[in-house]
Amino acid sequence: MATTLQLGKDELVAKALRSMQHLLPETTWSTRQKLALTCRILFDAGHDSGLAGQITARAEVPGTYYTQRLGLGFDEISERNLLLVDEDLNVLEGDGMANPANRFHSWIYRARPDVNCIIHTHPLHIAALSMLEVPLMVSHMDICPLFDDCAFLKDWPGIPVGNEEGEIISQALGDKRSILLAHHGQLVACASVEEACVLAALFERAAKMQLLAMAAGEIKPLPPALAREAHDWISTPKRSQVTFAYYARRALKQHADCLDAAD
Repeated sequence: MATTLQLGKDELVAKALRSMQHLLPETTWSTRQKLALTCRILFDAGHDSGLAGQITARAEVPGTYYTQRLGLGFDEISERNLLLVDEDLNVLEGDGMANPANRFHSWIYRARPDVNCIIHTHPLHIAALSMLEVPLMVSHMDICPLFDDCAFLKDWPGIPVGNEEGEIISQALGDKRSILLAHHGQLVACASVEEACVLAALFERAAKMQLLAMAAGEIKPLPPALAREAHDWISTPKRSQVTFAYYARRALKQHADCLDAAD
């Protein structure tokens, strides 16, 4: 006999969250492995743009982080060829050099102690939307994790290799988890690699949906209270973990080599 049909929505949400916490499994990948998986996941999701874009995650020692080697595409990143760098982009472990544009990541990490992973990419639909100098519009349930959580930088400061760009981008981001950079691309700054990967993938889908909707007519806004409810419902660490795990399983079918730690 059913026992939940008389429960209110708040009670059902709380019950579902408790069940997710206890019944959905944890993953055991290391930070390096999750970062390598993220590169392959986002490559498959259309985030590659030659050698543009950077993906970083805080490492164990304060002031250091993992990132990919300049000269390798997202589809070539593996656990073994990631670099460990300091805030000045000096390579502490690994061969080669980091992308000089990683400099603005250091500014964001300093400004946001809650951030443990940053993803900056130039995927097709986000790049196209950025050319219009309009903010991201969240008007669909699926993309509510970005509702009131996506900043907008209308003025392009040029190539992000100087300290000035680090200051500008980190200030424009503020306390939000994502930002649309006009004439440039997207950036997400999140508490975990899983959360950042999932949000970055969602960002590109959101931009594609916005361009399609704009071509068809006027985009109608969501009710703010319901959009915030959906934002909070989807934006939980457990949801990020299980979504990332699904994306990882899918990526590993084509990219098993990304977890090869051997030389």
